[in-house]
Amino acid sequence: MPLSREQIAQRIAQEVQDGFVVNLGIGIPTLVANYVSDDKFVMFQSENGLLGMGPFPLDQDVDPDLINAGKQTVTAAKGASFFSSADSFAMIRGGHVDLTVLGAMEVDEEGNIANWMVPGKMIKGMGGAMDLVAGAKRVIVAMQHADKTGASKLRKLCTLPLTGKKCITKIVSDFGVIDVTPQGFVLREYAPDMSPEQVVKATEGKMTVAPDVKPMTF
Repeated sequence: MPLSREQIAQRIAQEVQDGFVVNLGIGIPTLVANYVSDDKFVMFQSENGLLGMGPFPLDQDVDPDLINAGKQTVTAAKGASFFSSADSFAMIRGGHVDLTVLGAMEVDEEGNIANWMVPGKMIKGMGGAMDLVAGAKRVIVAMQHADKTGASKLRKLCTLPLTGKKCITKIVSDFGVIDVTPQGFVLREYAPDMSPEQVVKATEGKMTVAPDVKPMTF
């Protein structure tokens, strides 16, 4: 059985290291903050101008003026700082974000990502993802392995307009943990209720299985 959104977030939280500045995209990535170990000091950054996001507020603590880039109400942790959007993107473009976690509609075996245009829907703009994939030191994609029709979202080559080229090195999907290498996708871990063979069969792009492949743990 594929993993839940929460399990994907739990696994990605293991990639967050002590002292990291982390930017979380909308959707599954926002859940990652819930599972980062309390013994790690991590500063969460939002590209609309906040470094030091705290947990989501309780109903009685909601401040409608304090939101993240996805327009969700948030809290500010002790020591948080606020700044302009220009300063925020200077931080991102200057390489000061250690890790960003983004959702995607497609990732291909070359490490290209498409995550900003939904076919048939009105487009208001690309948002901050273009800068994040280019400026963050590391980019991890959190995504569903297949679309609603069962078609693979890990493609030989992206078919949707790209957000960035050759910028993704790791994917955590509901089927497993996959590295993106010059030789294509490499399956490192698989969902406990699946087999490596099932993950490979469900992937359009070229995928090999790592010799030390193992089931995911949370």
